Amino acid sequence: MPSAGYDRWVVGGHRGFAGPTDLHLHSARSDGTETPAGVVRAAYDHGLRTMALTDHDTTAGWHEAAQAAASLGMTFVPGIELSAKHEWRSVHLLAYLFDPGDEGLRAETERIRTDRRGRAERIVDRIGRDFDLTWDDVLAQTSDGATVGRPHIADALVARGLAGDRSEAFAGILHPREGYYVPHYAPDPFTAVRLVVAAGGVPVIAHPAPSGRDRMMPEPVIEELVRLGLAGFEIDHRENTPAGKRELHRIAAAHDLIVTGSSDYHGSGKPNLPGENTTSDEMLARILERGTGSAPTGP
Repeated sequence: MPSAGYDRWVVGGHRGFAGPTDLHLHSARSDGTETPAGVVRAAYDHGLRTMALTDHDTTAGWHEAAQAAASLGMTFVPGIELSAKHEWRSVHLLAYLFDPGDEGLRAETERIRTDRRGRAERIVDRIGRDFDLTWDDVLAQTSDGATVGRPHIADALVARGLAGDRSEAFAGILHPREGYYVPHYAPDPFTAVRLVVAAGGVPVIAHPAPSGRDRMMPEPVIEELVRLGLAGFEIDHRENTPAGKRELHRIAAAHDLIVTGSSDYHGSGKPNLPGENTTSDEMLARILERGTGSAPTGP
C-alpha cells in the first residue's frame, strides 16, 4: 500500500515535519533494554518528534510504538534492522515502510531469528564449560518475543558478575579471540536489498563505515546494491569513521542517494542517546515518498 498517511501532516512539502527525526532506535523486542513505548518516550524526552523503531529482524514492537507515538503527537516510521553478511563483514540493513506480511521478507527474518537463537544457545554452551552461565540466565534477560542474541548473553554475564557492563562483556568473554564465538546465518546484502524492495520498503545501509581495516564494503559491491534498489546510507552515526563518511558522501552524491543520521539507541545497553544524530526533513520526505509497503503514522 502507498504511504497513505504522509499528506496528513506534511504541509508545503517536507517543511511540515514537527521537530527532529531519528530513524534508528531499538527496544527490548530485540537487543534494547526498554519497551517499545519506553523507547518512544525516551525519544520524545530528548526532543525528537519523528522516530523509527528498527529492532533486529522483527516487527514485533511496531504496534506498541505506533500507539505510544500517537499519544505523544509524534510521527512513527515503521522499520527494521535486517541482518546480512558480505564475505566476512557483518552488514546491517535498515528497512523502512515495507509490508510486514510480505512472504519473502517474513520467511527470511524468521530464518534469521531462529538461527540467531540456536547460535546463542551454542555460545552459552561453550561459555558454560568454563564459567557459571546457563541458558536460563540468558532467558532471564530477555522479554517475551524478543530476538535473542549476543547482547542478552552479555547482560547475563553482567548479572552473573562476569562482566561490568555490555561493553566489557563484548571486549572480554564474547570477543571472538576468546574462542566462544559462533557465526550465525544471514543473507548476503544483495538478497537483503532485493527482499526489502520487493516488499515495498526503503533499504538504507546502517553505519556502513565503522572503524577497522576493510570494514566498509568495496565500492563495486555498493554500486551493485544501488542498481538493485539500495536507497541510501546512514552516514551520521558515531561508529562511522571521518574518512568513511567522506567516502560515503562522495558515493551518495554520485548516485543521488538518501543520507540519514541517527542514534542507534539501545536504552542502557549502549551509551548512544536519542537524537545524537538526526535525519533532515528533506531526506525523511524522500524515504516517505519512496516507501509503498506500509504507512507512517502521525498525529
